[in-house]
Amino acid sequence: MTQQEPVGELPLLTTAELPDGTRLPVRALCSPEPERFLPSGSGPAPGPPPAPVVLILPAMGVPARFYRRFARQLHDEGLTVLTVDLRGQGEATSSAAGRGAPGHGYRAIVEEDLPAVVAAIRDELGTEPPLFLLGHSLGGQLGLVYAASARRPDVDGVAVVATGSVWFRAFGPLRGAGLLLVQLLIGGTATVLGRWPGTRLGFGGNQPKGVMRDWARQVRTGRYSATGSALDYEAALATLTLPVLAVSVDDDTYAPASSLDHLLGKVPEARLTRRHYTAQEADAPLDHFAWARAGAPLAKWVAAWTSDKPPRPLALATHHDHGDLRRLDGRGR
Repeated sequence: MTQQEPVGELPLLTTAELPDGTRLPVRALCSPEPERFLPSGSGPAPGPPPAPVVLILPAMGVPARFYRRFARQLHDEGLTVLTVDLRGQGEATSSAAGRGAPGHGYRAIVEEDLPAVVAAIRDELGTEPPLFLLGHSLGGQLGLVYAASARRPDVDGVAVVATGSVWFRAFGPLRGAGLLLVQLLIGGTATVLGRWPGTRLGFGGNQPKGVMRDWARQVRTGRYSATGSALDYEAALATLTLPVLAVSVDDDTYAPASSLDHLLGKVPEARLTRRHYTAQEADAPLDHFAWARAGAPLAKWVAAWTSDKPPRPLALATHHDHGDLRRLDGRGR
């Protein structure tokens, strides 16, 4: 018997399967295939390229289904739109996981999950459609790290919305001091309990200790690194040459413009387009999450940006040999 999809759920495109048993379902709203045949039907003819593909990467603790309205607004602009949950969230949560498991952190998401998801998408859609990541908050941060550090990221650009570095100094002296105290509480609680009960405590959703300890480290140091990784994420970010669309949002206290400044300072070679999305443009109140419910004008920006990119080079400048990204010392400094 075929299992029915939840009401309003996007159609399932494929599922990325990891060696450890993690399954990451990818859902899609696909644009129609362009006409590629002569009027006589005698054979293929040159035609318009396939629609750009946008993969939405969620914020920490936010399920992919939260972005369904925005996904449909992007699709209305002619894009193929995909959603996927981060490991341990939404559909990617294993019912067999214990209270302290899985103990993954940034390394698993950046170096295992996103490569598997992109490969599964390419297997389904082919290599011709340009593929862009669109990340919200943590999804945007790790999307940039993945695109910069992967040997073959096979993506054509990264958009970040309501995203910024969580380095405490990017939030000013008062809020920064408070953030330092918060990261001590979160990191300590996650270490003692083996997990972060964020759903009950009101921040970040339920997360394994690895994710929260990596997050807390970035709060303290301002640097992206991951426990167990041999890659230097900071060095990789400094060489990223892909197009980047960076959108800040009105009344976003989690990712103010100053935190986006710090994040973008890590990608000086990227081909940057920067915009600010206002409540007046949205015709609705905005904040770190509300933009996804009022994103029609933003969807037009994204569609225009994806259509204004030069052809993908034969060898992307971001295709690094991982051997070049090894840390110089144990701290990655």
